[in-house]
Amino acid sequence: MMADTNPVPSTVSGDFEPRIVAFLCNWCSYAGADLAGISRIQYPPSIRVVRVPCSGRVDPFYILKALQQGADGVLVSGCHPGDCHYLTGNYVARRRFAVLHDLLGFFGIEPGRVSFSWVSAAEGERFAEVVREVTERVRALGPSNRLADARLTEKAERAG
Repeated sequence: MMADTNPVPSTVSGDFEPRIVAFLCNWCSYAGADLAGISRIQYPPSIRVVRVPCSGRVDPFYILKALQQGADGVLVSGCHPGDCHYLTGNYVARRRFAVLHDLLGFFGIEPGRVSFSWVSAAEGERFAEVVREVTERVRALGPSNRLADARLTEKAERAG
């Protein structure tokens, strides 16, 4: 299976269909996504899942890199506070997300492009609801080109 390298956003009946990268905790959120699939709960196919050991292991640079590589939005989802398999990983993630939120504003990236949520392994319906909410929020913002454009402009300046 080849990666989607098309720079033009996909459309359905002329509507923008966002590309969202979802970093999901292996123990809770990924299991919640699996439950949603097994239960045949419908949610938008706009997310691309990256399974991580813990939401606390998601480096803010991963989020920026996803946006730079063409993602229109990013979702980070982990265990509920107090339920982390690594004890404090989700607290670390929550602190990082708060700092990243301010950093995204500094870069001029809309706050709605990056979302953080808690989803347990038993919450398949909750996972589907989160994906629907994130997809609608990113769809309303439209395609994200800010980081990708900056990178291309920088390359053009160096080339010539």
